[in-house]
Amino acid sequence: MRISRITLLLIAAFTLNAPAMAGDAVATVNGKPIKQSLFDFIVKDATDHGQKVDDNVHDVIISKLISSELVIQEAQKSGIDKKPDYIAKEELTRRELLVNVYIQDYLKNHPVSEADTKAAYEKFKTELGDKEYNARHILLGSEAEAKDVIAQLNKGGDFSKIAKEKSKDPGSKDKAGDLGWFSLSGMVKPFGDAVAKLQKGNITSDPVQTQFGWHVIKLDDVREMKAPPYDKVKESLQKQLSQRQLEKMLTDLRAKATIVDNTKTAAKK
Repeated sequence: MRISRITLLLIAAFTLNAPAMAGDAVATVNGKPIKQSLFDFIVKDATDHGQKVDDNVHDVIISKLISSELVIQEAQKSGIDKKPDYIAKEELTRRELLVNVYIQDYLKNHPVSEADTKAAYEKFKTELGDKEYNARHILLGSEAEAKDVIAQLNKGGDFSKIAKEKSKDPGSKDKAGDLGWFSLSGMVKPFGDAVAKLQKGNITSDPVQTQFGWHVIKLDDVREMKAPPYDKVKESLQKQLSQRQLEKMLTDLRAKATIVDNTKTAAKK
């Protein structure tokens, strides 16, 4: 049976810390009750995830609860729950669980609208453009090296051979510098701007600098491109918008909070 990570965390949290009366228990282990409400939550969680809870699954849930309670009791006898490392891990687990549940609740109560998703799609199409490019490049560590490569190419040097010998890009070096087909929006701006100015078959007359180094670029081909249909990218766009919502929520919380980083304060002393 599938038991979610949240369910497993709750098993640990509730069986360790939540008292229960025998009348409220789904089972008892060495006289210690396991709460009916915990069992009910696991059933609900499984059902919410598409699991059919029949008699067999019912028995599996009870068996797992009993097994976990047996191990928990042994762990408590050995004093593991009193050790500093355990206490720290338990605290971190509770914090993570609370954060994750809050985020799920926040996104549920602040769903991305269809209008916002469609607006993001229109922006995506604009940024994507109506053309895609097939280019190769040679990545060098300095402007001088890049200028030397351009000089070699202008004298008839073989782009593929030089790329394999000198390029510092591990992803394209063995492919003679080939980057495949891409949209300009998929590249860092200086690189994309340089490609847009090139004529088919030409190389950049000057090295192009990005955060990765110095590039010598050759444009092999250009073709018309159509953006993927809305339904194909809708889910991805909604996830992006949800992530932005969460980032804004956290930024707003930070802005309103009084935060003192004691580690940095201590470092200055």
